[in-house]
Amino acid sequence: MSFRHKRIWCLVVFLTFYGRVCAQDLSTADIDVVTQRLAGGASHSWEYGTRAEVLLELNAPSYSVFSSTSLPPSPEIPSDLTSSLSDVFGIAHTIVANRSASNGNITGAQPLMSDSAAGDPASIGVAVLLASWTGQGNIDGLDYAGAARDQLDFLLQNVSKTNDGALSHRMDQVQLWSDSVYMVPPFLAYYGVLTGNQSLVQEAYNQISLYRKYLRDSSANNIWKHIQLGSYGTDNGHWSAGNSWAAAGMLRVLSTIKQSEFAGSMTTQQRHLANWVQEIHDGMYLHLDSSGLFHNYADNSTTFLDASSTALLASTVYRLSLLWGVHKHLPVAEFSRKALSAPAGSTVNISTSAGPLATSTSTSSALSASSTAGGTPGMLHFTSDGWLTPVVNPYMYTNEGQQSPEGQAFVLAMQAAWRDWVEDGSKGANSSVSTLAMAGWRWVVLLAALTIPQLFLEVW
Repeated sequence: MSFRHKRIWCLVVFLTFYGRVCAQDLSTADIDVVTQRLAGGASHSWEYGTRAEVLLELNAPSYSVFSSTSLPPSPEIPSDLTSSLSDVFGIAHTIVANRSASNGNITGAQPLMSDSAAGDPASIGVAVLLASWTGQGNIDGLDYAGAARDQLDFLLQNVSKTNDGALSHRMDQVQLWSDSVYMVPPFLAYYGVLTGNQSLVQEAYNQISLYRKYLRDSSANNIWKHIQLGSYGTDNGHWSAGNSWAAAGMLRVLSTIKQSEFAGSMTTQQRHLANWVQEIHDGMYLHLDSSGLFHNYADNSTTFLDASSTALLASTVYRLSLLWGVHKHLPVAEFSRKALSAPAGSTVNISTSAGPLATSTSTSSALSASSTAGGTPGMLHFTSDGWLTPVVNPYMYTNEGQQSPEGQAFVLAMQAAWRDWVEDGSKGANSSVSTLAMAGWRWVVLLAALTIPQLFLEVW
């Protein structure tokens, strides 16, 4: 190897090492603050449901559908998990205790809480089912099983459908939203597994298949449109959060099937779900911004950057790796995660346009900052009081927001998925290292000169 090539290799190796040193993982204190903000901010049906789900994944993974143990879970809660599950059961308790008043004191088929969206209240259903399964009704006297059954009947009997059976996400008209794949199918699948009803599990798959039929845009590398059908309110754009919701919902159903007694008879459905998630990954990551974040509409760089969809989609990359051994997009998911975890003063630049991938991260003294109960000082993508930024407004999806409870939940989903991936041996991690090593040397040398000029001059 010539002296010139040795100098170049030295710079490549250093930058790989430098990026790792400067990259900051979210600390336990950071996660605690994010969790607190989510608890204080959640007020809508899908926010309660998403909060319950990510708390399971983060704090009680053995009771999440992503557990490696079979479903249904044990109805007897181990004493060391009582505290970890308390917030999940607290959500279920509050919703079931207030559902009659929320719905005008009706009886029979009804959502878990009143909502103009037909699909969103079902997102709370898994928490309610788990409360029933573990006997919480024997403690507080609430009828969790009845509440879950009424929610199921409401979906199957009261919610309008397309001619081929896709459940509407809205009450006022038949309309399909990509978000709904996270809200309804996981509830149907979990209900089916807990009750031994394979037809319900199959219906969860059917709903996803139908939504994909209407929303997948084959002319845009198979990423999904946001909203289709209806006389008003359609959105043909490729909303990043919607694609992330859809991928995450599909993975929850895939894992529910995979860990259930129906796994052997539903292998085709599992393969389809895994492939459909890969479709979204393949299409979405073509549009990742050099900052490591997605734009609000993935293929429209004039829209603002959105950290919330970035976090959720990254979580689905780790989950697909764990569930199906697909490691293809781990490098960019890792870079997005590190970008979201970076300290203030960092400059993150990711190039994915020409095949090889390179990163540059420069840091200031903010590396020494740490989170406290009051917030997350010194973080690039968190405000001083602990809110993820920048984020889409969760109540007006075309606008940038300030505080997003779902964005907080997506950070927790990413953290839980990444932790599980690491604990499983970080399979596929070498692909990120090899990609860095193959980065074009001219690009790497330029980054070195810009970010660490003194070392560049000394080595050169």
